[in-house]
Amino acid sequence: MQTAGVGFFPLSLLARLPYAMSSLATLILVQTVTGSYAFAGLAAAAQGLCGSAGAPVVGALADRYGHRRIAAVSTLANIAALLFLIAASRAARTELLAAAALVGLTQPPVGVLVRVYWSRLAQVRALPSLLPSAMAYEAAADETSFVAGPTLVGLLAPIATSLGPIAPIAASIVLLCVAALPFAMLYTDRSPIERSSHTEPQARLPRRALVAMFFAMAAIGAVFGAVQTGVTAYAHSIGRPGAAGLIYAIFGAGSALAGAACAWLPRGFATRHRYPAFAAALVAGMLALYVGDRLHAVVPAVAMASITVAPYMITLYTLTERIAPPDRTASAMTILCAGGPLGTAGGQALAGYLAQGGGSSGAFLLAPIAAAAALLLALALTAADQGRGTWLATG
Repeated sequence: MQTAGVGFFPLSLLARLPYAMSSLATLILVQTVTGSYAFAGLAAAAQGLCGSAGAPVVGALADRYGHRRIAAVSTLANIAALLFLIAASRAARTELLAAAALVGLTQPPVGVLVRVYWSRLAQVRALPSLLPSAMAYEAAADETSFVAGPTLVGLLAPIATSLGPIAPIAASIVLLCVAALPFAMLYTDRSPIERSSHTEPQARLPRRALVAMFFAMAAIGAVFGAVQTGVTAYAHSIGRPGAAGLIYAIFGAGSALAGAACAWLPRGFATRHRYPAFAAALVAGMLALYVGDRLHAVVPAVAMASITVAPYMITLYTLTERIAPPDRTASAMTILCAGGPLGTAGGQALAGYLAQGGGSSGAFLLAPIAAAAALLLALALTAADQGRGTWLATG
């Protein structure tokens, strides 16, 4: 805490909440004003896809022009887009869809900038041992935000009767003003990283390695999509649709605890060993979830599966930070993170199709399949890197 500063932790956590609230808040607003679940889903999907497409652009701009400037501009733009979404709720569907897409395009990459901040701090303070603990904390903070964000939306939607369905959107705007903007001004770099020569071109990103990390993150995104859909189908099957949020909160809480526990992993357990090991653990966890559903023990199975998620994700963040040139860290991280929403969207779509005919078991079946794809990729990358020492074999 002394290394990062006392205000860093509450601001960085609160600044993530608008992103965690965004999809559900948009769904509630659009469905309420149009009366169509299909169109609400389309708007939320447009928002998610535009966010995934826009994040690498924002990251590249941040590396080029300075993280503070771009973080502040994207935060202000996101506030404007949310205000446009509120205004569009009284307009035609075309305006609503455009507003939802703009919200996605302008979302400030708080999680990425936080990780870049830790990376720079470890370099400046010459504390390489700080980074694994920091990444473990960040994984726990991410999971906490993705539990707290939808919960806050759920609480606000019925409580704020005077504001109606715009209450969660209004709360997001407030959080962007009081947390995301101050975070951008206090805990991001004012200027881009200095290169050894002003005439020297910006370092190139390792494309093949980043593509591999992108697909590795997309695989865990597909797991999230399958679990979300499976939990929703299960809750409907037992006649308690409202329980879906609570059951998925267990998944997020378990992942957060596992992420925090990663800070105590022994240093001898190197990243080159963690990557395939945690990918294998992810497969085991998702198989347990599928079997647990078949045995009508979904809640304990969700809790067991959840502890295999964060360690895998932390390893991806660590590997991506390692392969990124110092002046391209934000670009690399945003490319990695873009895989998550795309994987989640694909996972939700396919799991929804499987759930239509096979119920929750059909949806949960996709989770171990996606995890197996993640394991195969991890084994292939480990084998390809064997003996080269390019990025997996160090640390």
